[in-house]
Amino acid sequence: MTLVSMSEMLVNAKKEKYAVPQFNIINMEFTQAIVEVSNEENSPVILGVGEPTIKYMGMDYVIAIANAAAKNSSIPIALHLDHGSSFEVVMQCIKAGFSSVMIDGSKYSFEKNIALTNKVVEAAHSVGVSVEAELGTIGGAEDNIYVNENDVILPSAEEAIEFWNHTNLDALAVAVGTAHGMYKIEPKIRFDVISKIANSIPVPLVLHGGSGVPDQDIQKAIAIGISKINVNTENQVAFSNAVRQIINSNDDIQDSRLFLRVGRDAVKEMVRSKIRLFSSANKTDAIILNK
Repeated sequence: MTLVSMSEMLVNAKKEKYAVPQFNIINMEFTQAIVEVSNEENSPVILGVGEPTIKYMGMDYVIAIANAAAKNSSIPIALHLDHGSSFEVVMQCIKAGFSSVMIDGSKYSFEKNIALTNKVVEAAHSVGVSVEAELGTIGGAEDNIYVNENDVILPSAEEAIEFWNHTNLDALAVAVGTAHGMYKIEPKIRFDVISKIANSIPVPLVLHGGSGVPDQDIQKAIAIGISKINVNTENQVAFSNAVRQIINSNDDIQDSRLFLRVGRDAVKEMVRSKIRLFSSANKTDAIILNK
């Protein structure tokens, strides 16, 4: 298959009450692990790419690896810009071949966020690229973004509904109490806000900061309206721990492929557990039929 728009997946997820996983890719091994397991589980998947990863890998490598993954897959795969910081960055990604983008205008005023989102939507939709936007600020650290817990902004359901009424985006991420990175204490998710927004607007809702959220909270969030969940840190931790363990236990290892393979296998098991938790396994056929 070729890379597809994220909206093709999320419409069905909202209808059938499951969540499509977004797993961030940072290298070839992460991409291989994510796509291989998604194919085995027959799950649609979104490959998230942050700006630091583009700088680290290079745009050409990101596009080539994602296209290779899609070409050799039987599942829908979207290549999604995660937390795009500007209109210019979004356009660079669209021109390069991303099938989906996120514009993160959460640092701006409500009005400027709407204006920026609409500018991106107009450009992206003209070439069949789906758009996610964010309202409110999500605490913690991811890539080059860090938000202190004292600076977290949690919008009301009414603000989210108004934001949607002034835009034409494909997915909306609203700050509801989750955070990027691992949690020091259990997050307090505002389920009432999720439910009210989901019942008031037609577009799918996105939960950022999915790593470390208790399983029962994930399942509840999906049941009341979350259709996409982002996971990054848990994969990073699984990979790092596995690699650290094999290197520390064997000083003779010289071939980096040996420990990269171990790290990749650890990511595969994490990805499999999330796909099953999100109930996205065996959902590919329904999405293809809806195209």
